Amino acid sequence: MAHVTGLWRHPIKSHGREALERVTLTKGATMPWDRHWAVMHAKSKFEPTNPEWVGCRNFVIGSLNPALAGFWATLDEESRQITLRHNTLGRLTFAPDDPADQDRFITWVNQLDLPTPATGIAPHIPNRGFTDDSTPTVTIMNGASHAAVEAFHGGPLEKERWRGNIWVDDLPAWAEFDWIDKDISIGDAVIRVQKPTERCKHTMANPQTGERDADTLAALNNGFGHQNFGVAGIVIQSGGIALGDTAEVL
Repeated sequence: MAHVTGLWRHPIKSHGREALERVTLTKGATMPWDRHWAVMHAKSKFEPTNPEWVGCRNFVIGSLNPALAGFWATLDEESRQITLRHNTLGRLTFAPDDPADQDRFITWVNQLDLPTPATGIAPHIPNRGFTDDSTPTVTIMNGASHAAVEAFHGGPLEKERWRGNIWVDDLPAWAEFDWIDKDISIGDAVIRVQKPTERCKHTMANPQTGERDADTLAALNNGFGHQNFGVAGIVIQSGGIALGDTAEVL
């Protein structure tokens, strides 16, 4: 039986990750505080006064800005302040909803000379995060599949490259693809798995240095005949999930 070995949220899309010990999922919603905010650029079509989901290319993302992979995050839910840490920039604590703090963040992050410079922070969309899916999904990753990619690649790869929400172990490699269109019980929550997650160049960047140093896409395509890693699903039953909880097909 599979067990939960990792829980992750990414408070600002493409700008850092944070490990958790437990989380409570809500029916029809993304993981709490995951991709809660996103960073806009000059050509973004997101409308802050009428916040609705738009595609990822409307934001500053890691597939176009590999240096973003080097961010780590810590969110204080009560104060709604985030501390970001980066190998090059150091540390910044700010409140994404505060206009003055947004300006501080934009000045700070644009020191990375991003191909698509930041211009503002998109406010939260009610009941969902800025995931790449138009439906509010959570993602599940399989540790054995990661090990298979590592073996084909010929060297270690950090799991953080995949930017998943829930990691499970004690499954055969790629067994998660057999979960498509099935309901999976994880802890007290139930997730209906919808599709595999197609990967982009963000996974090629090292989460410590923010530099592209591994051709993960070639490893997937040449080693396994696809460019997918992990699966995405919708929460159909609210409930808590903690490290060590079991995951099984219903």
